[in-house]
Amino acid sequence: MTIQVTHTLGDRITVGHGDVELLSYVYRPDADPFESRKPYIHPLRTLAGNLASGYRPNDHRWHKGLQMTASHLSEQNFWGGNSYLGPETGYQRVEERVGSMRHDGFGSLHAEADRFTLAENLTWVAHNGDEWAVEQRGVTVHAIDSTAGAYAVDWSIRLTNVREEPLRFGSPTTAGREMAGYTGLQWRGPRDFTGGRVITPKGPATDQETMGTPATDAPWVAFTATHDDVDADTTLVFAHAPENLGEGAVHASHWFVRSQPIPTVAFSWAFFEEFELVPGASFDYRYRVVVADGAWDVDRIEAHLAGLSW
Repeated sequence: MTIQVTHTLGDRITVGHGDVELLSYVYRPDADPFESRKPYIHPLRTLAGNLASGYRPNDHRWHKGLQMTASHLSEQNFWGGNSYLGPETGYQRVEERVGSMRHDGFGSLHAEADRFTLAENLTWVAHNGDEWAVEQRGVTVHAIDSTAGAYAVDWSIRLTNVREEPLRFGSPTTAGREMAGYTGLQWRGPRDFTGGRVITPKGPATDQETMGTPATDAPWVAFTATHDDVDADTTLVFAHAPENLGEGAVHASHWFVRSQPIPTVAFSWAFFEEFELVPGASFDYRYRVVVADGAWDVDRIEAHLAGLSW
């Protein structure tokens, strides 16, 4: 069965399979700049049509499906919402800290029978309008396997500093909040994923046990939940490309994982320590999210990942 791709100009690109809208890549700016306007994927659904992403939940309006973020970047907030200012001040609404990611156009859009790829150009813009970085982004939907009940979404980023001074990447943890190192590519689950089960290559784990784990120790993390309304489970597997874990990476990655009080996973590139990107320099990361029907265990996850090439 082939995929169907629909491009609503100026708004979104939707990828479907059979009767199911698998995902929409939304590049139209949202209304509220305090939520850090940026492109995102929502809805994200399984092949069976079960929803696997959340959008503007009442606890964090700036959480939108699957999105690239940077919570602390040279005192700007490309995550959205309140900014963490330190242990004494905590979180504050500081609108002049919130930046945005501007969609500048698609370099290419390519659809095949079982694969869709987009290449997008973006600019990271500080709240005052200054352009800080340019990004080349890739998103690929592929490996649709009806027998396994799964497909994959690959997300790549190449970010270049266009300022005349270094860009400093950090997180709430680098600013003083313990074990809150969220930043980078982030997924927010729907409300019924709250309390979901976390799995690592070593087996079932709690979100507290997984929080802050180096990606070199766990190149993938999975999140499994049971839906409301329908009698079904969904598993999402978040995996690093091999080069993210080697010496060529600009900075070591760690996992940000919560099951309670909210369901979220982030590929954090600056959990415990800041890193700098000097003027004119670039960095690259590649990630994969496998969206699967059912409650998968370690063996099934490992076997499926091994069958997917990078």
